[in-house]
Amino acid sequence: MENGTAVAEALEAISASALALAAELRRAADPGTDSLPDTVDPLREQATAFLGGLTGVAGMEARLAAVKVQLATGYVTADAAMAVPINSPQDLTARQMAVRAEVAGALTISEGAAERLLVESDMLATERPLTLAALQLGRISWQHARIMCDETEGLSPEAAAAFEAHFLDPDAPNAARGCFAGELAPARFRAKARYWRERRHQDSIEKRHVKSVKDRRLEFRPDRNGMAWFSAYLPADQATGIWNRATAAARALQGPHETRTLTQLRTDLFSTWLLTTNHGADAIDGTDGTGGVPAGAVTTGSVLTDDSLPGDRLPGEVPSPQAQVLVTVPVFSLLGHTDEPATMDGYGPIPPSMARRLVAKGATSFFRVLVDPRDGAPLEIGRTSYRVTKPMRQWLRLRDAKCTFPACNNHSLDNDADHILAWAAGGGTGVANLGQPCPKHHRLKHTTAWRPVGATQDHPPGWISPTGRHYPAEHQDWEPPTWPDSFDPGNHGPENFDPGNSGPYSFEPHMAEDLGPPLPLDPVREWPEWPPPAAA
Repeated sequence: MENGTAVAEALEAISASALALAAELRRAADPGTDSLPDTVDPLREQATAFLGGLTGVAGMEARLAAVKVQLATGYVTADAAMAVPINSPQDLTARQMAVRAEVAGALTISEGAAERLLVESDMLATERPLTLAALQLGRISWQHARIMCDETEGLSPEAAAAFEAHFLDPDAPNAARGCFAGELAPARFRAKARYWRERRHQDSIEKRHVKSVKDRRLEFRPDRNGMAWFSAYLPADQATGIWNRATAAARALQGPHETRTLTQLRTDLFSTWLLTTNHGADAIDGTDGTGGVPAGAVTTGSVLTDDSLPGDRLPGEVPSPQAQVLVTVPVFSLLGHTDEPATMDGYGPIPPSMARRLVAKGATSFFRVLVDPRDGAPLEIGRTSYRVTKPMRQWLRLRDAKCTFPACNNHSLDNDADHILAWAAGGGTGVANLGQPCPKHHRLKHTTAWRPVGATQDHPPGWISPTGRHYPAEHQDWEPPTWPDSFDPGNHGPENFDPGNSGPYSFEPHMAEDLGPPLPLDPVREWPEWPPPAAA
């Protein structure tokens, strides 16, 4: 009965919110003569009310999802109380099938979807109290709650509780940096959640990677209109290298006479490489095995004909990525003293063995990033062992990881370097005045009133919308690296760490003022400034 009372109260609260929202929208739609001052624009007031209505509806959807969780778990509990005692595993299976079928029929969904709903509802109601509470308050969406269930599955109870606190409790000892979990688009929240999970899982990422790599496979799925989907499940370094190389090659083909989009070019190059090259070990670089490009192949100069593959690759071994890959690796993990994950730009956590392999075989495609043993913040981008031609751009990639526009997932390798305060308006070419929006949102910034704000050397910018809404920056969750159990830091421990010392574990920091030559001016500075200048 308690569950029924709680559900009724929740529905009454949602009903009250809906009535209040309806009244606000009605007022905005028909403000009358005395409701608003003469200085207020009725159209702008309506636009603001509609945006507020969208926010309010999203909150009600989240609270209704919490009600659905309570109804589902309440039905399971009531059915179990009415059922006859279970005498065998077969009886239990039959009861679960009956419950699943009943819920599927009530919601007009498949039995598989009903099973997922029941499993997630039970997890939220019994094991994830902070998540369910945030859902009931409308602070996170149902998608966020499902991601929380997915990413905590398989974690120990202690790790799962710490996971919840990290993302949902701002007063937790190690609360997530930047905006609240519910303010992140679900895909961005999953990326941050996966990073945390990989570092806290009771089984090392190395052990889980060894098991998962055995499941690598290609998949083919026919689709409509004479099209099909082709996908691959493969190690992250290979996938990232393929994607970045295809993107770089596609960009090289773009020009005034090229009518294909970047997406189309990337797809055409991918198909051409697979269908026209010799598939022996000598032709992995995209040539015909003799150094030439096969007839009919799409050429991109040195991008496709580069044959600088590692010389010590074993027969049948897939090569290390030759496209640019930015990897942040804890120094003790790089040295093999810990199994702490590294982080690969555009993907996320990777096993330390993969990072070490990239160091050994990635050549100029790999940029080593050392991190501060005290807090995990970046210290330097390596310059002595690996060629870094645009160090400031690499620092932006490290700071932002992706386009900083709200909810955008565009990887940093494909983004533009842009002055936040325009050069012509007195903005300097320093990291704190630079962002890396993707081409689409770069154009949006120059042609509308959307504007980035609040960037520093270590923090990406947030954004202000044309209506004045502020979207906070998404920060990366840098954390102190793990020190080896057998290592006695002595005078080199985190509490005594000095970036400029000359001990055996010293570092040479290269901060924003020492990051090499400045970036070129805004490559799209010919776009009109916003707002447009007043007419003379």
